[in-house]
Amino acid sequence: MIKNAYKWFILCCMIFFSCNSQANKCSIFPQSNIWNKKITDSPVHKQSLTWLSSIGKGVRVHPDFGSKRFNNRAAGIPVNYTDKNTEKHSVLFKYKAESDLVKYPIPESVKIEGGVNATGDRHIISFDTEQCILYELFNVYKRESGQWTAGSGAMFDLSNNKLRPDKWTSADAAGLPIFPGLVRYDEVESGVIKHALRFTARTTNRKYLWPARHFASKYNNPNLPPMGIRLRLKHHIDISNFPPQAKIIAKTLQEYGMILADNGGSLFITGEPNKNWDNDDLRNLKLLNASNFEVIDVSQLQVSQNSAEAVNN
Repeated sequence: MIKNAYKWFILCCMIFFSCNSQANKCSIFPQSNIWNKKITDSPVHKQSLTWLSSIGKGVRVHPDFGSKRFNNRAAGIPVNYTDKNTEKHSVLFKYKAESDLVKYPIPESVKIEGGVNATGDRHIISFDTEQCILYELFNVYKRESGQWTAGSGAMFDLSNNKLRPDKWTSADAAGLPIFPGLVRYDEVESGVIKHALRFTARTTNRKYLWPARHFASKYNNPNLPPMGIRLRLKHHIDISNFPPQAKIIAKTLQEYGMILADNGGSLFITGEPNKNWDNDDLRNLKLLNASNFEVIDVSQLQVSQNSAEAVNN
């Protein structure tokens, strides 16, 4: 019995590392994609102070991910790494007109944001590591009949810069993919993150800026931040004394910034749950507040309104 258990352990490890190895072979969009663009030299947006004030001058950054806590559940959005052997399912959508009507790979023991009994956004992220295609679902449930339902769903071919149709949502309010903006442990362990991060704000405007494609607000108020704005941690903010994990993430905020992608806790940064996160280390990110940031004008990087490709300068 012990030998069999050991064999199963080895097999699980092989599957895990194989999936992650293949995932590493998939570029997360082309290098020219706006998610992968450094914004260290980009100009400050003329609405920067106004939008940051509406988020809240004293609001602090909150890492909305980590390792297991006292309630035995780690915060964050987990990723399901799938392949050609993963069964695909049809999904019934509440927002059918703005969802990709394809079959979605959903593993038998699928990881759902918050767990199977969660009442929140209940995202499912499935990363096909063979086809390099990303499948994302919002507010997912499985009926007793076996039928899967969701609020919305989107599929992204990671080999191109194609955006969703204008005014379409995705599994995220801004119509953007979630996975490319996650803080992922393997990247932090490597010592560098080379893409923008995803964050949320409590109240947003009924507008959106490129590369966002969709809004989620009843407020038509230009003083509120629209979906798609990109924040950058000011260069002079001293992060030299931050512990390792927090320092790498803070450095990313200075170089790549973070994109407003959904309504939620203000300045909540999204990441994956992982047993190796040091929650005490990550807590140092809370030393950063809204006044330490500036909204960046990325409009000059736009090649086309309908593409996520950024100018190569």
